[in-house]
Amino acid sequence: MLLENLKDGHVCQIVVEDVDETTLLREAKKKKKKKPETPLPQKPEPEPEPDNDDLEKERKRKLLLAKQRQIARMKAARKIQAWWRGTLVRRTLLAAALRAWMIQCWWRTVLWRKLYMRRKNLLKMYVMEEQAAVKLQSWVRMWQCHQHYCQVCNAVCILQAPKSCFTFQTSDVSQALYGGAFNQPEFHIEILSI
Repeated sequence: MLLENLKDGHVCQIVVEDVDETTLLREAKKKKKKKPETPLPQKPEPEPEPDNDDLEKERKRKLLLAKQRQIARMKAARKIQAWWRGTLVRRTLLAAALRAWMIQCWWRTVLWRKLYMRRKNLLKMYVMEEQAAVKLQSWVRMWQCHQHYCQVCNAVCILQAPKSCFTFQTSDVSQALYGGAFNQPEFHIEILSI
């Protein structure tokens, strides 16, 4: 380094040298002048500086590796995202399926109750119709029995008039006249359980 300074009209030159460089240069000059008699162990030669082509190839290789790593990360991220989306979809479908199942169970219960009520009402109507039919039949039979009773009473009254007026020799004649046997009235009773 060279510095020039002007002071009171005098020129001053200051030279600052790098000691390491100077020492190395002096030693190099001495070695050139002196030929060694015995070969000194040679220091490994420094690696030649790589060419621009080698540097460019190395840079491209590193870029390619970085791209491959980036692609691998992207694929892994896509797989994780796909798995997570699938999990969310499965959860949503499961929730929807459970809700649909609950609605179906409720609707089946409603339909079953309607069917049960319809059967119950039909059974009640059937029982009421049967009871009404039994009551009508019993009234008709009661009326028929009452009519037969009245006919028998009238016949007995006629037969009890003077003994010499009417005499029947067999019961076949009375059966033919009054349409049945007076000794054994017939009753048909039908009992229904509810």
